[in-house]
Amino acid sequence: MAVKIAIASQKGGVGKSSCARLIAREFADNGWKVKIADMDIQQGTSFHWCKERAANEILPEIRTETFASIKQALKDADNFDLFIMDGAPAASAATREMAKAADIVLLPTGLSNDDLRPQVLLGHELIKAGVSAEKLFFVLWRVGDSDAEIQDAREYITKAGYRVLSGEVPDRTLYRRASDRGKAFTETTSASLNQRADKVVQSVVSAIEKISKRRAA
Repeated sequence: MAVKIAIASQKGGVGKSSCARLIAREFADNGWKVKIADMDIQQGTSFHWCKERAANEILPEIRTETFASIKQALKDADNFDLFIMDGAPAASAATREMAKAADIVLLPTGLSNDDLRPQVLLGHELIKAGVSAEKLFFVLWRVGDSDAEIQDAREYITKAGYRVLSGEVPDRTLYRRASDRGKAFTETTSASLNQRADKVVQSVVSAIEKISKRRAA
């Protein structure tokens, strides 16, 4: 049975697709059979990234496909070890359906209130719709260099009742350049930036390990 991860946002530009691609690449590199279901048929950000990756012959290969509905996407889920749903940037019925189907829901956010507030509201909406709070994890994405600002964001999320993954991904030109070439954030030319992105992935690994233990019990 596939582990299903949903990556959701209330607004665009918070790093949802780059988060999906990072996780997909790292698990694929460790032998998992991975697929990204790109649920944003208008933008198809992950889908086009995958095409760029294939054109540049970058390994490991990552399967990506666009889907118009969660129901359609999930038909293919159990053919994979890890199935990542890269949701459209909106709090819609499809977002709620995706979150309910997932084992883990990741909510990427920047540090400003303009990013934090909508994502916290999305978390509240998902819980109101019947999604377990235990599934929800915030991810700090495209952050600046202020440790105080990062800590303030963590406290904001924690006070709202949610958990935040360890690590954070800074806003860097090398990340954008890697993405433009079909690479993930652990495939830049900077070892330190790769390590920072990998720290977030390791938090996801820990969450998945807990799921696996619950399934085995």
